This record gives sequence, structure tokens and C-alpha cells, in this order.
Amino acid sequence: MLLNLQVKNLALIEKAEVSFSEGLNILTGETGAGKSIIIGSVNMALGGKTSRDMIRQGADYAYVELVFSVDDPVKRKRLEELDLDLPEDGTIIISKKIMPTRSLSKINDETVTTGRLKEITSLLIDIHGQHEHQSLLYKSKHLQILDAYARSQTQPLKEKISVNYHQYQEVLKALEEMNQDQESRLREADFLRYEIEELENADLKEGEEEELTSSYRRLSHAQKIMEYLSSAYQAIDGEQIGRALHDVTQAAEYDEAVAGIRDQLFDAESILSDVVRDISGYMDQFSFDEEAFVQMEKRLDLIHNLQAKYGSTVREIMEKLEEKRKRLDDLEHFDLIKAQKEKEREKTEEKLEQLCTELSKVRQSAAKILTEKIRQGLEDLNFIDVAFEMEFRRLEQYTASGFDEAEFMISTNPGMPVRPLGMVASGGELSRIMLAIKAVLADTDDIPTLIFDEIDTGISGRTAQKVSEKLSYIARNHQVICITHLPQIAAMADTHFEIAKSAAAGSTTTTIHPLCGDEMVKELARLLGGAK
Repeated sequence: MLLNLQVKNLALIEKAEVSFSEGLNILTGETGAGKSIIIGSVNMALGGKTSRDMIRQGADYAYVELVFSVDDPVKRKRLEELDLDLPEDGTIIISKKIMPTRSLSKINDETVTTGRLKEITSLLIDIHGQHEHQSLLYKSKHLQILDAYARSQTQPLKEKISVNYHQYQEVLKALEEMNQDQESRLREADFLRYEIEELENADLKEGEEEELTSSYRRLSHAQKIMEYLSSAYQAIDGEQIGRALHDVTQAAEYDEAVAGIRDQLFDAESILSDVVRDISGYMDQFSFDEEAFVQMEKRLDLIHNLQAKYGSTVREIMEKLEEKRKRLDDLEHFDLIKAQKEKEREKTEEKLEQLCTELSKVRQSAAKILTEKIRQGLEDLNFIDVAFEMEFRRLEQYTASGFDEAEFMISTNPGMPVRPLGMVASGGELSRIMLAIKAVLADTDDIPTLIFDEIDTGISGRTAQKVSEKLSYIARNHQVICITHLPQIAAMADTHFEIAKSAAAGSTTTTIHPLCGDEMVKELARLLGGAK
């Protein structure tokens, strides 16, 4: 669950820290006090979009930190499968530093990408934003809800379908590429034969270019090499070292201290003699063959030309040659290969049809149970004589997640036929429907923390009481954090926080603190009708 939230220099918040508890955590406050900033900060820390405009005026950066505790062994195992190194106490610290030029996210002091951050936190927390219920207006969301409800049955099938679907698409793409006219195939085959012959005749070898380049460079500078070596030969092939060695040897007969110098000169004379001999041998063996030089130049030109056309290395060129051989073979056996591809398409499509049909049956069976549970949940939320169903239609084409199109259907008036949810439900009704759905999913998922940002939009009175009871029900098995402006919901709090805004020294600040005893009563009184 979420143990702690810390926010610094974010919008109106200079510094705020909240320690959440189990059960139902309620956050209330005056309109404009900054309630949305609290949930916004959590969203940012979980990988949501951030803006440098959110940095508090006068601050260099904004900072958000979430501290989670994971006790469930199954959850710990799933997190470890994502290569998250969990400490023994199961603490996960997620932080986000928002700077003017960039943002930095960390999990337990390890910098992570947004994708990895969302992958991990999706196992820890689910946020229902102020306008999330509007997503029910889109049919694609309905199928996502159903698949989430029946995940243990649908996910394995969807994974198989995804693999088969991509194989199917590859076969269709290959067949589409084969739909060129015979004349085009013949032209392409002729050009491939020319390219293959060009590469085969070149008979390229690994390391050949490097060796030729070295030899070419040496021969192209032959005159300079000989001039420099001749000069060096004359410089060291003199009698100076020999004369110096003779003189120092004579001196050493009178003073043993000179013996070290004599030995050094002896070594120097020996080394220089070897150098002179090597230079002489190199110059004697060095030869310049004009015809060989020209052939070498032509060979290098050929290699460079092929590199420009087919690849920068011999390995790449050889790979390109194999590709062209295979493509030519395909063209020369076009009819046979096309017939094979057609059989492969039929086989893949047959398998895809089988898997999609199986998935559709699983979905339709699960949909009956899901919609009945949602219908019961809606009755708990003050929908009288409500009918709630799910209608299935088959798409004209396959997709990576099956061929189903599904839509929630509802009737809120007895005797009236069910109609698409988006055509019937008002904003307040959509909000309650989403809550009912969340309650049903909460019974099947293992996400420990749920956040509801003003789930009470568009409701009041007895309906608000029903919503509060539903939130309290969810909070029996989950940690729930809820921002509300309704006293019926706030009264159900296990822990109650007040968000307040104050102005001092020309600056506006938002703070948050827990309420207890009389403070809770006063806040409920304010929510009911006023400050007094």
C-alpha cells in the first residue's frame, strides 16, 4: 500500500507530507485549495506528463516522493520478475525530480525510464481521475474492462492471438508483394542476376581491403620512403660512435669511473649497427612494380565501388549477396512459392479464426457474469430497476486481440429497451457506473491501492450515501484514497485529511494535515453547509 507522499515546490505546495493508512483515506478542502495538485503530484511520480510550469515560483525544482510497502508474496514475486531489487522489508521508494529542462524518475535510487516506471507502478496503484468515467463513452474501453475482469482466461488467449496475428500479417504482406506483374518480375530477376554476377566475380575476402590499402599507401610513397631511409642511413653510418668508443676506452684505462660510459657507448654502437643493417636490407629489397601498383589501384577502386553500392564492409556485402540470391530464387520459383504462401495464409487464418472464436466465447461467457455484477452494483448505487448488458459484434477483420467489438448496453427506466451506454447515461450516471465497475474489478484484481479523484461528480443526497457505502466496501480489501466534497462520503473515512490554502508574505501556500475528533466534525459541518 501507499505509506507516504512527500511533495516539495510543486505549484502552490511549498512542502507537504502525508502518511496514509489502511482502509478509506479521505481528502477534503475548499474549492481551489489544491486538492487536484495532490493527486496530480501522484500522477507525475507515476510517470504522468509533467510541466516545468508546475515548479513553484522562485524554486529551482519540484520534487515528489511516494513510499510503498509490499507484503504480499505473490506481488513481490511479480515485481522481482520485472528485475526490481526489493529490500527485505518490501519498501519501494518512487521519486520524481522536475527541473526546468528535464525530469528524473527513480525507483529505490535507481534511475528508470517512464516505460519501466509505469510497468512497475501498475502493479501497485490505480488512479481514477476526475474525468476517467468519460472513457466509458468509447466502446474500446468496454472490451478492456471485460478483458481485465476475466484476465486469467483472456490474457493467455490474447497472447497466442497476438503471435498468430503478426504471423498472419507477415504472410499477407508477402502475398501482396507477390502481386506484381510478370514483366516486372522478369526485370527484377535480370537485374538481380547482374548484381549477383558482379559480386561473385569480385571474389571479395575479409581483410583484403585493409591489406591492399596498406600496400598501396607504401607504394604510392615509395620515393619519400627511400629518401628518408637514405638520409637516416647516412646520419648513423658514420665513424663518430666508433671514434667516441675508442677514446672513452682509452680514458677508462686511467679511471674506472669512465667504464660505465664506455659500456653504454658499446651498447649504442651495437644497436646502431643493427639499425644500419636493417635499413640497408630494407632498401635493397624494396622494389616498385608499376603494373602491380596499377592493378592494386584498380582492385581498391572496385572494392570501394561495391562498398558504396552494397555495404561498408565485406561481411555486409556478403550478407547482401545472400539476400539477392534468395530473392532471385524466389522469383525463379515464383508460382511454387506463391502456392506455398497461400497454403500458409490459409493455415494461419484457420488457426487465428479458431483462437479468436475461443476468445470470443470466453468473453461472452465472462460478460454475462460481469454485467450482472455491475447491474447489482448499480442497484447498490441507487439505480432503480436498471438493466445492464454487453452486446457483441464481429469485426470485419482480425486484430491482435481478436475479432470482437463489444459495448455496454443500459436501460435506467423499466420497460425501456437497453441502448448503448454512451447514448443514455449522464455525467453523474457515468461516474457511478465507473465506480460500480471499479468495485467489481477490485474483487478480482490484486492492485493494493486505489485512488478516486472526485468520484462524486454530479451526485448528491441518497445516491451520495450509496457511493460512500460502495467506497467503504472496496476499502475492506484495498487501501482507498479519495478526494471528495460530499459529507456523506467524508463521514465514512478511516483517516481524514484536510487540504487548506493560506496566504502570507505575498505568497500562497497549500498544506495538508490529518484531522481527528472535533476537527473531523467541524470539517463535516463545513461540507454540509458552511464554516460555522
